[in-house]
Amino acid sequence: MQKLKQKSFSKEAIGTVVSDKMDKTVVVKIGRLMIHPVFKKRIRKFKKFKVHDEKNIAKVGDVVKIHATSPISKGKYWKLSEIITKAL
Repeated sequence: MQKLKQKSFSKEAIGTVVSDKMDKTVVVKIGRLMIHPVFKKRIRKFKKFKVHDEKNIAKVGDVVKIHATSPISKGKYWKLSEIITKAL
């Protein structure tokens, strides 16, 4: 019998913590650069994600790495992987 190889792909992103007021949850802002289809100018687009932070270690201003996971609550689909840079 042949074993099927399962591809272990998970989405990862790097962003900045903008809020840490909730318990075990931080809000991370992730930005990307895109070209406007008509005017061909570069535009910055941002999106905010609620991220599960089990130990409440991330603070506002930290640059963090997050990865997608199964739903934790209604709005939380991401978990904190690591803190890349601490805020001053």
